[in-house]
Amino acid sequence: MKHSLAPIVAGLLFAAPAAAQAPVRIGLSAPLSGPDAAYGPGLRQGAEQAVADLNRAGGGRPKFALVPVDDAGEARQAVATAKKFTADGVRFVIGPFESGAVAAAAPVYEEAGAVMIAPGATYAPLTGRGFGTLFRLAPSDAQQGRAAGSYLAKAFAGRRVAILNDRSTYGRGLAEAVAAQFKEAGTPEVLFDGFPRGTRDLSDLLGRLKAARVEAVYFGGLAPEAATLVRALREAGIAAPLVASDGILDPAFAAIAGPAGEGTVMTLPPDPPRLPEPKGGKAPARSAEAESVAASGYAAVEILAQALERARAADPKAGRIPDGRKVAEALHGTQPVRTILGLVGFDERGDRAPGAVTVRVWRRTPDGRLDYAGNDISGP
Repeated sequence: MKHSLAPIVAGLLFAAPAAAQAPVRIGLSAPLSGPDAAYGPGLRQGAEQAVADLNRAGGGRPKFALVPVDDAGEARQAVATAKKFTADGVRFVIGPFESGAVAAAAPVYEEAGAVMIAPGATYAPLTGRGFGTLFRLAPSDAQQGRAAGSYLAKAFAGRRVAILNDRSTYGRGLAEAVAAQFKEAGTPEVLFDGFPRGTRDLSDLLGRLKAARVEAVYFGGLAPEAATLVRALREAGIAAPLVASDGILDPAFAAIAGPAGEGTVMTLPPDPPRLPEPKGGKAPARSAEAESVAASGYAAVEILAQALERARAADPKAGRIPDGRKVAEALHGTQPVRTILGLVGFDERGDRAPGAVTVRVWRRTPDGRLDYAGNDISGP
C-alpha cells in the first residue's frame, strides 16, 4: 500500500529556521523488557520509522525525535517514566501499552497536559475517568462486547443465548457489554452466569445451560477457561456455538480445546497493515507480536503530528509547540486523521470512533491445526 506522510507536515511552519530549533520530542513508554517484551520492539520500530519518514518529508519543516523508555509493562515504572517525561518537558507520548500501566500513568500526564496515545490498552473504564489528554487506538473491551452482542443479536435473533464470564473485571465487563446490546435489541439473554478462573468442574453450570436450552453461548474471559468451557459443552452434548473476544488469542485455546474449538467465533481488531518499506534500507525482521503492533506505533506518530498541526492552525499565536491540552482538543470531536491504519477519529472520551472490530471463526486447517486467520464472517 502506498503511503505518504507529506500531507501531515504540509502545514507545519515555524517562525525560525528548522535548523536552529530543537526537534519536537515524542516519548515512547513501552515494554522493552518484562512479560510483554515481545511487543515493545514493534512499537519502537513503528514509531522510529514514522519519525524518520516525517523528518525526511521536507526541508525547512519541523523535525521530530523519538525518546524511547522501557517501562517493562509495569505500573510503577510507567509512572516513573511519566514523571521523567513531564519533568523534561515532553508533551507528546505514545504508550504505555498495558491497561494497568496506562491507568497508573494517565493522572501524571493529565496534570502536566501531555497528550498520550495508548496503542493497546483495552480496559473499558480507562477513558471514562475524565482524562482529557488520553486517547487509545485499540477497541476497548466494551466496544468488543458491543460488537459481539450485535453479532449474536442478528445471527441468533429469536433464539436462546446464554452470557457467561470468568468473574474477573475483564470478563464481566465484556459480558455486561454483550448483555446491554441484547437489551437494546429487545431480546435479553436466557442465562447470565459465570465461573471463576481455574475452574475445571463445570457440571453445575452445564446443568443450568441444558435447562435453559441454550442455542449459543457468549463467554467473557481468557483462553484457558474458554477452551475448558467449549470442551465441556461438547462433551455434555450441547452444540451451541461459543462466541468470545480476542482474550482467547493464546496458544492455550487451541491446545486445550482441541477439535471442540472448531466453530468458535471471536471478535478482534482487524489485521494491522504492514509498515511501508523504509527509504534507503531494508525492513528489520520482526516477530509476530512485534509485527502486530508496529503499525500502531507508526500511526500514533502520525496522529500526534497532525494534531499538532491542527492546534497551531487553530491558534497561530500558540507558539512552536502548543499546550498539550490544545493538541488534545484538536483530536476530540474533529475530523478523523489519515494514518497507516486508515482514518482514525476519537470520541469525547478518547476512544477510537468507531471502534474497529472484526468477527472471525476458528476452523480446522488441512494439516489439522485450529486457526482463525482469514476466516472472516459477517460482522455486526
